[in-house]
Amino acid sequence: MSATSAAGSLLKRQLKEMQKGKDLPGISCGLVNDDNIFEWEVMLMINDDCKYYGGGNFRARMVFPPNYPHMPPSLAFQHPIPFHPNIYENGSLCISILHPPEEDEYGYEAASERWTPVQTPETILLSTISLFHSPNDESPANVEAARMLREEREGKHRDFRKRCRQCVRESLGED
Repeated sequence: MSATSAAGSLLKRQLKEMQKGKDLPGISCGLVNDDNIFEWEVMLMINDDCKYYGGGNFRARMVFPPNYPHMPPSLAFQHPIPFHPNIYENGSLCISILHPPEEDEYGYEAASERWTPVQTPETILLSTISLFHSPNDESPANVEAARMLREEREGKHRDFRKRCRQCVRESLGED
């Protein structure tokens, strides 16, 4: 069996498990195209109790490499792209578990924080939802969002929350 067909078989099983979804409230997954198991469309529905993004519905694409699970997939949010410290302006998610399984050339992340084949689409999406509840402003993909979040935490203003609420409204088609 080739690596690509082994990856495809694993992804079919993982997608089927996720679509049962009993333990995954707020996560919906499907294929972008029925002929391609390597590209998933994801909807993350953020709980109302989330301080900044509560009530938002954010669409994303998860694209798996042919050598999955040895290398990580990518995850990118579709329009509207959430204003978030860990999401680049192009929608790509920046999270340690999606970084390749090698030593970080800048020494910021330990290899143990990066991708390992024990990660699954489920663990990736649960980690992503947790970033909506608790954004990481330590190594931002969006420097402006991280700065605004820090300033809000310091009580300087509430601009970060306003931008997040605008993203939530857009995600619901209200703006």
